[in-house]
Amino acid sequence: MYTIAEAARRAGVSAPLLRAWERRYGIVAPERTTHGYRLYGDEDIARLRATRALVDDGWSPSAAAARILADGIPPEAAATEAPPARDDALVDAFLAAAARFDQPGLGRVLDEMFARGTFERVMADLVDPALVALGEAWADGRIGVAAEHAASHMVLRRLAAAYEAAGAPSAASGRVLVGLPPGSRHELGALAFATAARRAGLAVLYLGPDLPVDDWVRAAGAPRDRDRARAAVIGVVSASDRPAADAVADALRTARPDLVVAVGGAAALARAGVTRLPDPLPEAVAV
Repeated sequence: MYTIAEAARRAGVSAPLLRAWERRYGIVAPERTTHGYRLYGDEDIARLRATRALVDDGWSPSAAAARILADGIPPEAAATEAPPARDDALVDAFLAAAARFDQPGLGRVLDEMFARGTFERVMADLVDPALVALGEAWADGRIGVAAEHAASHMVLRRLAAAYEAAGAPSAASGRVLVGLPPGSRHELGALAFATAARRAGLAVLYLGPDLPVDDWVRAAGAPRDRDRARAAVIGVVSASDRPAADAVADALRTARPDLVVAVGGAAALARAGVTRLPDPLPEAVAV
């Protein structure tokens, strides 16, 4: 039997996500010690791995759980291990191509990255580490501003293509707005989230960077509009973005008290009436 921390590690998910899947979908039913601590068995681990594998393939968590509870654990999913660690060779190749302004080389590295697995895994295991390394190389002078911008825009174009390829699910249940507050232009994280959310079946409308407060409110729609949004996700990349993000959240909550308002990103903070999304893409989409 395993503790929740060990079960989460073996299944390749976080402990908060494990608890959420357990509570919402009943995908596992752990035993309890006399003191109330959860204990998970091998069958629980297999179900969690299978759920994670289906979610990585684009299923919503609820649909994945329903499939497994109804049909059992697909053998190939049960055997899936946790995602591998970052590939330093690919990250180094990305940096080297960026430093040389080698756009074809960057394209080949990104092709190799995105051939390694699902969009969500590639972002977590390869693209995000490469972007962090790119920022560090710029900060310590190994790469100039122009090279950093050129490489970042190459990634942005790949994300935009993935967003379009994910399709546009029906907005009958309400759109989910995703964008950045006024003054914020670092949109890679927000666009990656928007893409993952679309892949999970949400009717995402990506609003882009530097969006004025009034336009957020206009996009959300009035409470009685048939095509009103049901949720808004505001990217908060740096601490300097927080005042503008707070202004957007306050305006949305005033205009649409029924709207789910969430924030995500490295500098996002929870506050009353605003949900702070977890950082891993599948977990953020699940919330």
